[in-house]
Amino acid sequence: MRENTRAERAVGFLLGLVDEEIAVRVRARTGLPEPESPAQARGRVTRAWTWARDLEASVALWILENDDRQLNAVVWRHIPTDSGLRRAIARGVPFAPGRVDPIPVDATLPGQEPEVPEAYVRHGLVGALREVGTWSEGRTAASMVLTRADWETVGAADHEHPLPGYARWALSVRPDCPPWVRAGFGTHAKFTHRLRRAGVFESPADYVASDGPALRVLEVLSMGQLLFPTRLKEAEDALRPLVQEHLGDREDAWAVLAQLAETFHGNTPELIVTAGAIA
Repeated sequence: MRENTRAERAVGFLLGLVDEEIAVRVRARTGLPEPESPAQARGRVTRAWTWARDLEASVALWILENDDRQLNAVVWRHIPTDSGLRRAIARGVPFAPGRVDPIPVDATLPGQEPEVPEAYVRHGLVGALREVGTWSEGRTAASMVLTRADWETVGAADHEHPLPGYARWALSVRPDCPPWVRAGFGTHAKFTHRLRRAGVFESPADYVASDGPALRVLEVLSMGQLLFPTRLKEAEDALRPLVQEHLGDREDAWAVLAQLAETFHGNTPELIVTAGAIA
């Protein structure tokens, strides 16, 4: 059986948001294949992800929330510039809400934990953050934050006396930065926009409305049942009304969607609305 193309996986995900009777009729009209099987999806995860070369920060976190050592190892390979997350993964730090016990570390990872320069260690966590004067220093100091206790310490220190700007920004773009800590760094629209550009989203619904391109977002969502099942419903709920309104049971609209998906430059809601309007 051949592997579905990126466009087929994207349209297939959206077809999962309508009644099965409609989906069967659309597949017959457009020639779209059956949905990807769980085995096929797992195969794509264990191979090198072509779409994960620049894995969005929040998507990485949603995957880590499974606390699955094999998925953690895959994420580890695709976040080379995030030393903090890499160190947390290598130490078995849990990411699932409410979990406190460490998780097993995949056998491929021991010995690969990024190191923190001795100068930063001497200052301690808060001290290193207060010494930050450049973006590079901010990233290095922020990488010392690993556990929920560390985040609480950072949040309390910033509340007592604001941390330097570069330190705050380096902490805020960490996907595992707790919302209450990030809110202390800034809440205005410009700050939120910069976070989205950095791949940090408040929720899967926010990710759905991101700049796109739509094909990439939908391809990620097509693997959501495997990669972030507890988060997927929110993305589906955000898209379902648009799909029902602009595509629904209109086979011609789905045919246009399949033709547009590969080359469309806008985001996912724009793709859906455009396909419906053209049809």
